[in-house]
Amino acid sequence: MEPPVSPGDATPVELELTVENVESALYQLYFDPDMEHKNVAQKWLTQAQASARAWHFCWALLSPDKIPEVQFFGASTLHTKISHHWSDLPADQHESLRMQLLSHILHFSSGPKMVLTRLCVALASMALNLIPQAWSQPVADMVRAFQPQKPDSEDGAGSKASLDPQSHCLALLELLTVLPEEFQSSRLAQARRGQLREALAGEWAVVCPMLRQLLQSQDSSNQVKEKVLRCLSSWVALDVPLGESHELVQDCFTALSNPELFDTAVETIVNAISQPDCQRYVTALVNLLPLVLGLHDQLKTAAQDGDMESSHGICRIAVAMGETHSRVLLEQVDHWQEYLALVNMILFCTGIPGHYPVSETTSSLTLTFWYTLQDDILSFEEDKQAVYLQVYRPIYFQLVDVLLHKSHYPSQEEYESWSSDDKEQFRIYRVDISDTLMYVYEMLGAELLSNLYDRLGRQLMDPQQAAVWQDTEALLFGFQSIAETIDVNYSDVIPGLIGLIPRINISNIMLADTVMYTIGSLAEWLADHPVMLGGILPMVLQGLVKPELSVSSVSTLKRICRECRLDLGPYAQDILTVSQDVLLKEIHKSSQCMWLMQALGFLLSALPAEEILGRLHSLITPHVQQLDTLAQQEPSPTNKQSIIHILGMLSSLFTTLDINRQADGLEGAAGPRLPPSQSTQNPVVVVLQQVFTLIQTILGKWLHDSDVVEAVCGVFDKSVRTLLHDFGPMVAQLSEMLGQIYSAFPQASALDLARQMVHIFAGEEHRISNIRSLIEVLTSTTLNIFQQGPRDHPDIAESFMHLHAQILKRKPDLYLSDQLDVKALFYCGILSVKFPETPTVKAASLFFTEFLSRCKDVPPLGDVLQRDGKMLTETILQAVGGGSPRSLTEHFSEVLLSLNRHCSALLSQWLKEALQTPGFPSAHVSTEQKHTFTQQLLREQTNKRRIKEIVKEFSLLCRGLQGSGYSDY
Repeated sequence: MEPPVSPGDATPVELELTVENVESALYQLYFDPDMEHKNVAQKWLTQAQASARAWHFCWALLSPDKIPEVQFFGASTLHTKISHHWSDLPADQHESLRMQLLSHILHFSSGPKMVLTRLCVALASMALNLIPQAWSQPVADMVRAFQPQKPDSEDGAGSKASLDPQSHCLALLELLTVLPEEFQSSRLAQARRGQLREALAGEWAVVCPMLRQLLQSQDSSNQVKEKVLRCLSSWVALDVPLGESHELVQDCFTALSNPELFDTAVETIVNAISQPDCQRYVTALVNLLPLVLGLHDQLKTAAQDGDMESSHGICRIAVAMGETHSRVLLEQVDHWQEYLALVNMILFCTGIPGHYPVSETTSSLTLTFWYTLQDDILSFEEDKQAVYLQVYRPIYFQLVDVLLHKSHYPSQEEYESWSSDDKEQFRIYRVDISDTLMYVYEMLGAELLSNLYDRLGRQLMDPQQAAVWQDTEALLFGFQSIAETIDVNYSDVIPGLIGLIPRINISNIMLADTVMYTIGSLAEWLADHPVMLGGILPMVLQGLVKPELSVSSVSTLKRICRECRLDLGPYAQDILTVSQDVLLKEIHKSSQCMWLMQALGFLLSALPAEEILGRLHSLITPHVQQLDTLAQQEPSPTNKQSIIHILGMLSSLFTTLDINRQADGLEGAAGPRLPPSQSTQNPVVVVLQQVFTLIQTILGKWLHDSDVVEAVCGVFDKSVRTLLHDFGPMVAQLSEMLGQIYSAFPQASALDLARQMVHIFAGEEHRISNIRSLIEVLTSTTLNIFQQGPRDHPDIAESFMHLHAQILKRKPDLYLSDQLDVKALFYCGILSVKFPETPTVKAASLFFTEFLSRCKDVPPLGDVLQRDGKMLTETILQAVGGGSPRSLTEHFSEVLLSLNRHCSALLSQWLKEALQTPGFPSAHVSTEQKHTFTQQLLREQTNKRRIKEIVKEFSLLCRGLQGSGYSDY
């Protein structure tokens, strides 16, 4: 059909609402390549659907001579009008609309399918508006309307019905399918939803026998039977009683033997038996059990033939039955053998042949079942539990064997042929198995570890056991899964396991990987049994030199160095030598190099004090020399990455190199740190002083590169955090350098480092002059940024607010200095509150909270508050009233609480003056509502939670959202 003539250059928005123009807009929407034209047409058509004329033009669009896209829009418009504009239609027109809809559904019963479905949805929506008062028996009426007519009927639809009864049967089933679906998707008041659910459940008595009859009839085509199955799926979502429909569900099992119906039948059965309400119908469930068990042979055949779809579907049914109703079926003691058979059937699914996810995808479906069954068994009282454990513990031991077998890697050749996606799915699958093994340990206990140990011992010690590497790897994987989360320190098999590990040939990378992780999981045990370290460490160092074992070997060494550092003295030289070698040869990626340096920091911390500096120099000298070479070269992207990498390694080393930690460890607890030694400097400080000039050289060339500056600040930041007061000797020169680099090129990382220095050294009188000078320089420079417009620097604003919040907390008398412009600082805080970024607003709120708490003690702060407190109050009110995102309201409430707590009388005055302005902070709030807010706010000076509620409620009122349904979000 030719498209209607487009009315000149007029856009759809300007067009009169006629059928022709609706069609024209639809052609524009579907067939015009210009996206702008499509968008205009879409907007106009949406307006057209909302108009009163839509009740009339929709029928013309459903004319048989229209193209399917136009007919679909007509049907969609009907649904929109009925679902959203039902009240516009007079009650005396309801019956004629129903008859028209039924007539059109009959006409479209042969297609197009999309139009038929939309018309059915429209009639379903109408039924939901009329049930139960105005339409008491909707299903019976629908069934009657679709009964085949006599051929001589005057109604053309009747003649068509007699010619194609299957189409009408399918149309009726479509209508009955969408009825519950439309109910589920409709937005209904809770009372109305309950009323409708009850009315629809009553209709099931009509639907169920009809579906049974169609499913059992030999005359029904596969198409009809599939539609019956989908219809049942739709109705079970309404929680229709299994007691009334279990015979129909039983009939669904016969459809599983029909390949064309198999997938739909599986979906329907799973939906039907997964309803929690089914547990009320124990007899029906017990009657379904033999049908599920009857699928076991079909399951075995499917698994044998590699039919993944069939085995997957049958497994879903078995798991749905076993997992959803585990407790109920366990309690049916007369049927314990049947449920045991179901558990064994699910165990077969867990161990189904093939490698997940390449040649099977079924086994992963079963893992949560084993959690559920175990939880239910262990929830019984002790006597009853003992009986169940006697039956099911042997099955759980079998499960462990099955899971370990399923965790097997394929051959190296096969594994390399897998796609990266398959490898990732297999990795996740092994993590799930690991979690399951850890959970199963709760039921099986120490006997499980003994079982694994005995098998590993036979593999490694028996010359007749020519074990493939996958068997060994799987057993170690089992050990590691349990040891990662369960305290195995008291297990009597761990010493034997540690003795066996060195016997393992780690030439296979995947086996070696698991060996490394297993050793890492036993690091805490090794700390309690350091005599065993000598046999294990060589394997870890052997793994460290292999790039393929990078992650596992480095993480394991880090764990050992952290947990066993006090006993690593005899092995320190070997560890340092191998580590230095792999670092210089660049065997590991950057992130693993950082981990390795952290490991070495733990190691060095525990060495005798007189050895640390020498070993530290040996470790870092090659890297410092490389850094020196790079500092002399012209800046380039390659040089930049190398510089950042070396600085990152130093930061990582200084994060864990803490000589005071050794004393803590010797005391057996994290006691008070040792005071800084007056005679000898901390080795880290010595190194930092030696490389300080080099770092200044680097900054001289890279000052305008934020990544490099951040890496430099990171070295000092990590050192300050770790050394605390021991860092003192560096304060003077670092303060001077920080001031210089920030004045030349302001960056947030410099402010963050300064905040750490304030935190540690604000209380040390002999350091405070350096800190004061640094703060004055940083503040002066940042105030200039705020004067020029800080909007492009939210990170600097955030860090600046955090810095001054820290000063207010630790050393507020710094504000007595004439060099700090407190008024300008206050104004910076107000600007920061207006930022849209949450971290910046949060930092500004913290700044004001600290500021307000110090006003009475520090006169310059109090003076500024007296003068500009009203501006702060107005800013907060404006933000709460809609000037800032709602998600930030919580932070503003903290400022208001602090104002009320520390200057209540002034706040009362400021609120009164600010809120008497008409339309402030929003036109949505009345004078009375503003007065109520003020009274509620001023009453609360301690209850932070209540203040948040008051401010949130006022914010919603200001935004016009109170009672809109958005207030819950």
